[in-house]
Amino acid sequence: MKLAIVTAYPPSKVTLTEYGYHLVKHFRLQEEVSEIVLLTDHTEAPKDLSFEEEGCPITVKECWNFNDLKNMYRVAKAIRKEKPDAVLFNLQFLKFGDKKVPAALGLLLPFVCKMMRIPTISLLHNILEQVDLENAGITQNGFLQKIYNFIGTTLTRFVLASDVLAVTISKYKTILENKYKVNNVALVPHGAFETPPAPNYDLPKGPMQVMAFGKFGTYKKVEPMIEAVELLRTKSDLDIEIVIAGTDSPNTPGYLENVQQTYSHVKNLRFTGYVAEEDVPRIFGDSAVVVFPYTSTTGSSGVLHQAGSYGKAVVLPDLGDLGILVREEGYRGEFFEPENVESLSDALESILKNESYRTYLGKENYKAACSLPMSKITEMYLDHFKVIQAKKGLLPTPAQELQEINETSIA
Repeated sequence: MKLAIVTAYPPSKVTLTEYGYHLVKHFRLQEEVSEIVLLTDHTEAPKDLSFEEEGCPITVKECWNFNDLKNMYRVAKAIRKEKPDAVLFNLQFLKFGDKKVPAALGLLLPFVCKMMRIPTISLLHNILEQVDLENAGITQNGFLQKIYNFIGTTLTRFVLASDVLAVTISKYKTILENKYKVNNVALVPHGAFETPPAPNYDLPKGPMQVMAFGKFGTYKKVEPMIEAVELLRTKSDLDIEIVIAGTDSPNTPGYLENVQQTYSHVKNLRFTGYVAEEDVPRIFGDSAVVVFPYTSTTGSSGVLHQAGSYGKAVVLPDLGDLGILVREEGYRGEFFEPENVESLSDALESILKNESYRTYLGKENYKAACSLPMSKITEMYLDHFKVIQAKKGLLPTPAQELQEINETSIA
């Protein structure tokens, strides 16, 4: 199979970049995949293809840009030229831009692939029916929210033109099937990016690091986390460092800079900025606990799966998709009330003061991550592609396979 993957890819700063990296990393190791065509956004630095294991060849085609009105045409042109056997889209609603028109045009691509009769799977990480438009930084205007919901419904129908629309949470599958009366929605779990050897649950010397990871400013706000640690410091003698690992959300430029200025008086507060792929293990490995300072959710959490991969205890709000994900995939954590500083402080205290509890949570999360590695997730996608190809009559018949074997033997 010559597989085309449409995604943002490191060192891109566009959303879902990291997930795209791990899709490519594990698809290239599957025997059925003979070549990967990476249809990605333009970046100044070269794409990160420095994998340790040998795998199938990768062809990189930088054919789109964030907020470019010509993305649909350019990606379709690249697909037509490369003639892949199948296409996988790694999508969310603001994948191709945070401006309305380019974002919408990009989501027409699965429909375009249907017109081109290419087997297509679209992985949709969030659905508009479950997105809080105000908290996500899209709009606070009630009238505009109704317009966006109408547009979102229309765009979802175009994405549903895919042979299979994959979602990572069972609730999404139910919502889409009931609302759009379709039967091509599949549940494919998010998966864990890495499953390294069993972690060392001991912490490095020095302050215990309380870490948040991601793109901040919309529904991920770090102020309650900083204030919760400050409150905990007043009622305990715990030596704590606060680590904010990541960058601003595209919708809130300057957010972290303002936070840094506002809390400049707070001791042991560190902002790492953008975290390169090779630095991710260290950031997680040094952490005592990973915090999810979310006010709402917009889909499955890659950070939760990463925390599990590195055997980390987590503190998270019991809300929406995050709560469902934790229960469905077997993760464990200490819950707090969203935006409640005292509740978050208590949750942190219960972990940081109890080493055995912290270790227990880390082991349970590592076990959950190991149960769904990305290698298994990519196998699930290939199984779906095989079914699609069979329905379209694109798989060889036994007679054709025998002829190919004979021709190979003669050669």
